[in-house]
Amino acid sequence: MDETRELKLWDDPAVESTLKLFLNPGAGPGEPRPLVVVLPGGGYYIRAPHEADPVAQWFNRLGFHAAVCHYRVVPHRYPAALSDAQRAIRTVRHNAAAWGVDPNRIGALGFSAGGHLACCCANFGDDGLPEGDAIARTPSRANALIACYPVTSFIAEFAHFGSRDAILGDEPDPELVHKLSVENTVTPQNPPAFLWHTAEDNLDVRNPLIYASALAAAKIPFALHVYPRGPHGLGLAETHATSVRNWPRDCAEWFAEINWMKEPQA
Repeated sequence: MDETRELKLWDDPAVESTLKLFLNPGAGPGEPRPLVVVLPGGGYYIRAPHEADPVAQWFNRLGFHAAVCHYRVVPHRYPAALSDAQRAIRTVRHNAAAWGVDPNRIGALGFSAGGHLACCCANFGDDGLPEGDAIARTPSRANALIACYPVTSFIAEFAHFGSRDAILGDEPDPELVHKLSVENTVTPQNPPAFLWHTAEDNLDVRNPLIYASALAAAKIPFALHVYPRGPHGLGLAETHATSVRNWPRDCAEWFAEINWMKEPQA
């Protein structure tokens, strides 16, 4: 079994979406590990490299498996990116036994617009589609959400309209705007969540705050960290001079609290 390899998500040769696996080399037979699907940000225009492979490698250091989803961006529009992200979760769960993955500990992590996509995965998880191949019939539910400086709302004064227009166009359907403003579509079936942002971010900090409020209303457990300083797009923030560099440690402690790992580490 290759520890790092890239798979096409769809049989259709016209669809180039892929899933890059980072299976933990330390995982032994009969020892299923959690896996987190990483969704890089980029406003639904690009997928930022520093929010991709380095994050998957960090998860490997935690003892997890990871996979980077290279979902469709502009010129593709909704629901292309969400279909890709859900297909990624289905693919991992379908192959859980072969890859040494715990099918009940599959998370979705996203940055910025990728954070919006991860929130969509958390809000719109299903128990499998009625038609399609065996992967399509596999549940797409994420068991944990990690949203890093996420875009959440498309309707408020602090919305990120670049991301909205990228997936919905210049004159979006109001019903889709409401649906994809993810604070409106949290359900009691949402998984536990870890959210973080900085107060200085040019993406308004109220984005994760309103999503956290929706989680609270639905009685979904969550952690919310707002670090005082730091710009947008920090990724792992390992070299940043302020407290935001501690977000991976805080996230690892949260994983320990939800019983995804034995001891906090970063």
